[in-house]
Amino acid sequence: MTETKRFTIPYGNSELILETGRLARQAHGAVWAQWGNTVVLAAAVVADKANEDNDFFPLTIDYREKFYASGRMPGGFFKREGRPGTNETLRARLIDRPLRPLFPDGFRNETQVYVSVLSMDQEHPAELPALIASSAALHISKIPFLTPVAACRVALIGDEFVLNPTFMEMEQSSLDLVVAGTKDAICMVESGAKELTEDAVLEGLRLAHDEIKRVVAVIEQMRQECGVPKMEFTAPEVDAVLFADVEKLFRPRLTEIHQTYDKQERKEVQKKIEEEIQTALAEQYPERADDISKYCEKIYIADLRRVVTRDKIRADGRGFEEIRPINIEIAPLPCTHGSAIFTRGQTQALATVTLGTPDDRQIIDDLMGVVEKAFMLHYNFPAFSVGECGRPSGPGRREIGHGALAERALAPILPETEQFPYTIRIVSEVLESNGSSSMASVCAGTLSLMDAGVPIKSPVAGIAMGLIKEDDSLAILSDIMGLEDHLGDMDFKVAGTAQGITALQMDIKTSGIDFSVFEQALAQAKRGRQFILSKMAEAIPAPNPDLKPFAPRIQILHIPVDKIGELIGPGGKVVKEIIEKTGCKIDIEDDGSVYIASNEAAAMQMAVDMIKARTAEAELGQIYTGKVVRITTFGAFVEILPGKDGLVHISELDFARVEKVEDICREGDTMLVKVIGIDPVNGKVKLSRKEAMKDRGETPSKPQRQERVGQKKKSTVYRWVPPQEEE
Repeated sequence: MTETKRFTIPYGNSELILETGRLARQAHGAVWAQWGNTVVLAAAVVADKANEDNDFFPLTIDYREKFYASGRMPGGFFKREGRPGTNETLRARLIDRPLRPLFPDGFRNETQVYVSVLSMDQEHPAELPALIASSAALHISKIPFLTPVAACRVALIGDEFVLNPTFMEMEQSSLDLVVAGTKDAICMVESGAKELTEDAVLEGLRLAHDEIKRVVAVIEQMRQECGVPKMEFTAPEVDAVLFADVEKLFRPRLTEIHQTYDKQERKEVQKKIEEEIQTALAEQYPERADDISKYCEKIYIADLRRVVTRDKIRADGRGFEEIRPINIEIAPLPCTHGSAIFTRGQTQALATVTLGTPDDRQIIDDLMGVVEKAFMLHYNFPAFSVGECGRPSGPGRREIGHGALAERALAPILPETEQFPYTIRIVSEVLESNGSSSMASVCAGTLSLMDAGVPIKSPVAGIAMGLIKEDDSLAILSDIMGLEDHLGDMDFKVAGTAQGITALQMDIKTSGIDFSVFEQALAQAKRGRQFILSKMAEAIPAPNPDLKPFAPRIQILHIPVDKIGELIGPGGKVVKEIIEKTGCKIDIEDDGSVYIASNEAAAMQMAVDMIKARTAEAELGQIYTGKVVRITTFGAFVEILPGKDGLVHISELDFARVEKVEDICREGDTMLVKVIGIDPVNGKVKLSRKEAMKDRGETPSKPQRQERVGQKKKSTVYRWVPPQEEE
């Protein structure tokens, strides 16, 4: 039996427990992580041999949430977990991004880390212990994982930074900063913020890294006490002779490629040169065309990095801070609720806005329960956007991740529900891509919201930053294109308003970078963001004052919660009747909020009046025109509001003595009454006809002699009538 080892680390308001040796012992590395009562298990395995056909590292990170973890049944017909949901995909990406660059170059053995959430206490998020457990499982295993990483979340509540906050604390925070790093440097950042300054973000990063160092030290201790020897791995050797022959022919042609600035033209030139070299070396190196192409690419990337850092020339001829040409079209689609096209260089995003009612909200069923989502941003990346063929399918990890980043960037600037009670869906169609399509989606999304007439708080723009470091030379690049992302050492996306940052995402392809580079990159990104915002302001300076003709108009009413059932009626009878008569769409919330949607003002006003009438409460001292619904010997019951009646006692029917209620009114008569009392216990309403007449200044009519049918004697009855009745 393998000995069970347990390690404890102070972490947030609780302790983080890392345990190995008890569970999943046939995995090459397995770690149980517990934070509070949230528990995850990470198991890592690796294939014994590399797949020679792979020219990439086949790493798979799977993150799965089990519904039993929070004592819940899965929804749906089959009642079992299916394909991973959006949150599971995003958390798998969160784990993958800091781990992937820390495997040795050339490692091609299939590797998998499977993370299961086994217990969820609704207080401590699972993604942080999941990332730490994954790193620890890899580090103690035989898998050649270079150095452990750990993670920390930073919140800003008021003016105070809080490390590793709970779910409840996060609800009060203006910052959600998730950081992963090694003991030496930060290697991944994921953040959402409410227009925070660059200085606040930097301070959060510093605090996070100090916390990360403590956790990494414990993972290294785990390796010392229970780790196994690493498997032997030798990076594939370069064929020095072939490489030299390729370099001899290819290097003189590099200038020709460097001076071709257009993406497609550059690819064609490079392809033509590679084919010429393959032909020249075909006799000497038969069946080595793929290796020749690979060596050409290796030489080109190395030389381009040198040109950028030494000669200060980018692949498309721009300066380090220069933004590609921007072109903006507002409202290109006539039938949508809002649309815009944002083109930056060879990256183009078409964004559309659709406005819906609360009934259109997305229902999310996960470990935290069933929640409704009123804002969605969906990102589509078809293969034609990069000039390739591809099979259309559902959204992959890339689409889900990029869409979530753009959604996070725009969420802080949306109006409050009371001001704008709509469900909002943005769809970004990437029509061209040459770097930073997620940030183009942020810009296009902002513009489409403004075109739709959504009263956003401030416009948001996004920019992607890059880094190339060669020895002591450093180049920070603004608005990187795809090639610079591919050959660079950093992909740093920053979105925000003129006031501050709303979203941030960074991936480092090396072992990490220091804080001075962060400061430079954030300052440079701010200048680029402000430039892009100025171009957006030229296209549309403010949100349109009105919604588009096709968009629904929504009005909110608030009714007492105890009136919800009355408005709905038995089997929905009442609300269905209002919908049929007005043609409006009506959504009733549990808190008493009633959303009325219609494109016709008259229909909406009719629905509002009907709902108000149905749910209104009788007011003491108020005069109503009611309908007599029932006659008794002691008085008349008068309906003053739909479904709400009160008693006019016989003594309150007239100033003179009334011997019989029918002498004054009959069922179906209309009567003016005043509320003179409301029972605080049962809510029964007392009404008075004579008090209503008195308040209206009406005078009694002349006495009228009436024969009582069936009676022997006659009587004189006096009744009050309005002045117009006397006339």
